[in-house]
Amino acid sequence: MGQNGNMAKQKIYSCTECGASHTKWSGQCDACNAWNCIQEDKPLGTGPAKKSLGGMRGKQIPLTDLATTEAPPPRTFSGVGELDRVLGGGLVKASALLVGGDPGIGKSTLLLQAAARFARNGLKVLYISGEESTNQIQMRAQRLGLTQSPVKLASETNLRDILTTLETEKPDLAIIDSIQTMWADNVDSAPGSVSQVRSSAHELTTFAKTHDMSVIMVGHVTKDGSIAGPRVVEHMVDTVLYFEGERGHQFRILRSVKNRFGPADEIGVFEMTGKGLAEVKNPSALFLTDRGKPSAGSVVFAGIEGTRPMLTEIQALVAPSPHSQPKRSVVGLDSGRLGMILAVLESRCGVPFTGLDVYLNVAGGMKINDPAADLAVAAALVSAREDAPLPAEAVVFGEISLSGALRPAVQTENRLKEAQKLGFTSAITPQQTKKVAVAGLTLRQSQDLATFVEDIFGERGPEK
Repeated sequence: MGQNGNMAKQKIYSCTECGASHTKWSGQCDACNAWNCIQEDKPLGTGPAKKSLGGMRGKQIPLTDLATTEAPPPRTFSGVGELDRVLGGGLVKASALLVGGDPGIGKSTLLLQAAARFARNGLKVLYISGEESTNQIQMRAQRLGLTQSPVKLASETNLRDILTTLETEKPDLAIIDSIQTMWADNVDSAPGSVSQVRSSAHELTTFAKTHDMSVIMVGHVTKDGSIAGPRVVEHMVDTVLYFEGERGHQFRILRSVKNRFGPADEIGVFEMTGKGLAEVKNPSALFLTDRGKPSAGSVVFAGIEGTRPMLTEIQALVAPSPHSQPKRSVVGLDSGRLGMILAVLESRCGVPFTGLDVYLNVAGGMKINDPAADLAVAAALVSAREDAPLPAEAVVFGEISLSGALRPAVQTENRLKEAQKLGFTSAITPQQTKKVAVAGLTLRQSQDLATFVEDIFGERGPEK
């Protein structure tokens, strides 16, 4: 009896970040190492007559099949082509969006410009800031030339007052800058805490769905680049966008990592100017400007970002190392991928990099996750090591396996068409399983990395 009583009183806790179960509360989750995320799981039944779920009768939920006669959700175009592309074709009514990015990268500027464009297209837009006063927002709008746009401004952090205002004003779109500054008075914790962020995001998302209103929330990011606060916030919303870029470069990338109404991993390219963010309709041409004469270590990579083919320049520098452990410095690419390519070049092709510092960079501040960049990276490394430039009119792409074999890239034809459109006349690729031909473009194909090195850099390859 006593044992059963102890079992009945035993509490169960779970992590709001990763869902791991715990027998007692603690400040940090052992599974994901997140802090202040352990909460007690409340049972659905209460009182001494509490029963298990299997013994309780509930209301039967209605079921339906996969067929539907409903039309796709209506969308509103902002008029900013790059933003509409990332959203999947415009803003969906009654949707919730989360936009994250580094401090000072231009999130508030982008959303103020978007708010002005949506307002000009007939939407009633409210811009609510918890970080800036209305005077500061008005000064930015004046600098951007947006003072004539019918956008309503407010500076407030009290979530209850914000929801009351939204219910009274009935806007089509509300922009909350930022979700970390919101304060819900029914949650006993400070603004910016895990509980406050989760509660505020839940209330705003629910309000948007029930009142047929769209909401865009700005989120701060942590040192590792993820949005601060509980990961459950990203699950609540319909779309998650990241605004990326280096402060030293004028280019900014708006990347979709989740979108229930369109393709994920789509990107939009913007250029930071004195009058705000300007959309870049042909980013390939912009990233390849002022290349000059061909130089050793410089290779043009034909990549795919989302649904868009994009050409970028990959630069490599190889120099003798004065240290016992050579440097491996990478900007814009995965450092682990570089280590793998160096290992394959040395073990499969006999191209050693022992005692050499290696520096790799993607021009223009771009970040590349496409595995087809492997061959372009390898070409840049060997070109830099041998001081032998590749032809200026050639693009390179292909995936490298650990065996040294080359694998074809997805959307090969789209990559080749983009290269041909920008004036390139040849492409260096793996052997294709399907015949691909683009007028005005010559293909040089290799079956493995060793053959590629021999064909491009000489009969015997680089000196060992």
